[in-house]
Amino acid sequence: MKYHIIVFGCQMNDSDAERLAAVFDGLKFQKTENINKADIIAVVMCSVRQPAVDRVHWLAHSFTKVKKANPKLITILTGCILKKDKKKLSKGFDYVIDIKEIKKIPQILKINPYHISGDRLKCDKSDYLKIVPKYSLKFSANVPIMTGCNNFCAYCVVPYTREREFSRPAKEIISEIKNLIKNGYKKIWLLGQNVNSYKDPSTGSGQAINFPKLLKMVNDIHGNFELNFISSHPKDFSDELIKIMAGCKKLSKRLNLPIQSGDNEILKKMRRPYTVAQYKNLVKKIRKAIPNISLTTDVIVGFPGETKKQFGNTVKTFKEIGFDMAFINKYSQRTGTAAAKLKDDVTWQEKKRREKILIKLVNE
Repeated sequence: MKYHIIVFGCQMNDSDAERLAAVFDGLKFQKTENINKADIIAVVMCSVRQPAVDRVHWLAHSFTKVKKANPKLITILTGCILKKDKKKLSKGFDYVIDIKEIKKIPQILKINPYHISGDRLKCDKSDYLKIVPKYSLKFSANVPIMTGCNNFCAYCVVPYTREREFSRPAKEIISEIKNLIKNGYKKIWLLGQNVNSYKDPSTGSGQAINFPKLLKMVNDIHGNFELNFISSHPKDFSDELIKIMAGCKKLSKRLNLPIQSGDNEILKKMRRPYTVAQYKNLVKKIRKAIPNISLTTDVIVGFPGETKKQFGNTVKTFKEIGFDMAFINKYSQRTGTAAAKLKDDVTWQEKKRREKILIKLVNE
C-alpha cells in the first residue's frame, strides 16, 4: 500500500502530518509523492482560514471522480476541522478522523472500509502526541509542547477544532529534542497555539515548569542547534520570559508576536485582552533586553465593523513599531465564533486594498 499526505495550515499541522506518516509507516505502507500512485490519500485540514477550507472542498469533489477510476482508493480527512466542515466534507472522504485518533487508523481500516463510529475511537491527547513522528526534514524539526487554546478570540476556531489547552510533560519534550540533536538536527521549533501558557502537567503547582523554564531547559541541552518557538500571545508574555530569552544563546533572534489590530476598539471586539499601548510597551521591553531581535507579527484586516479610520490606526501602529515582516490575513467568517454573529460589512475588495497597503508598508 502506498500513501500520500496533503497538508494545509500551520506548522502544527505539518507536525501532525509527520505523526500521521509514522502511523502509516508502522503499517508498512510506503510513502509516495505521486498522488496518482497512492492507495491512500490523507488530507490534514485547516478550518482556520477560508481559502484552505475551499481547497479541501475542491479536493473532496475531485476524489469522487478519481474513485470512479480507482474504486479501491481510500481517502482520509483529519487535522483542524470544524464540525460544520466535518459534516459537509464527510461525503467526499471515506473517513473523517479526529487528529487525536490517528493512532487508531490500523483499527479503523480493519473494521470497515467506509464507515466508523467516532465513539469507538476515543483517544487521549497525550496518546497522539506520544507517537514518534516521521520527520519530513533532516535538519529542522517541529516539536509540539502543547496543543489547544483557552483564549477564545472572537475570530478564531482553534478552541473548537483543537479544544482546550493541553501541555506535554517536559520530560517527554526534552527526551524528543535530545534524540533529535543526537541525530544531527540543527533547528528546533517549539510549537503551540499559545506557547506562553505552557505548564508541565506532571509537576505540582508549587514547582510547575512553565514556558520560560522549559525554554531554558531546552537551551541548556548539549549540542550545536538553533532554538525557535511559535506562537506567542502578548497577554502571556512575561518579564520572566523576556529575561530568559535574553540569556538563551541558542535561541533565534526572531520573534513572532501577533498584534491582530492596531486599534483598541477592534482589539476589544476581537477579544484580545491588551491595548495598543500595552503591546508597544511590551515590544519596547523586548527590544531593550534583546536589541538585535527581528520582530514579526500577525494582523487581520477587514474585521467586522473596522472603519477606514480604525484601519488607519493599524497603519500608524505598523509605522511606529516597524515590524520586519507581517502575516496579513483578510478576515473570513468562521461559524461558531463570536465574530460570526457580527455583520461582515467590509467588502472583499476593501480587505484586499487594506492588505496591499500593509504589504507595501512592511516591504518598505
